[in-house]
Amino acid sequence: MPLYEYQCTKCKRRTEKIESVHGPHLKKCPHCGGKVERLQSAPAIQFKGSGWYVTDYAGKSGGKESPAEKTDKAEKTESKEAAKETAAKEAKDSKEKKAEKKKN
Repeated sequence: MPLYEYQCTKCKRRTEKIESVHGPHLKKCPHCGGKVERLQSAPAIQFKGSGWYVTDYAGKSGGKESPAEKTDKAEKTESKEAAKETAAKEAKDSKEKKAEKKKN
C-alpha cells in the first residue's frame, strides 16, 4: 500500500497516511478538520543487490572478471599488437625503398 502525503488548506500542516490505492482517501485534516489536498511526492524505491548502481561497475578491485571481459581484453591486446607489427613493417619497407632509391 502506498504512502500518501496531504496538506491542509486551512492550517497548512502536512500529514502522511498509508492508504489503499482504491481508497477511501483522507478528506479532512486530522488536526483542524479543514479540507486537505493530496501532494505529489517522489516514490520511495530502493534497488538492492549488485549491478543496479553506476558505482558497482566503477571499481574492478577484488571482483572477478567474467569470461566476456577477459575475451574483450584479449582482443584489445591482440589488436594493439597487430597494429604495432603493421607499423613496424611499414617503417622497415619505407627504409628499404629509400635505400634502393639512393643506390640508383
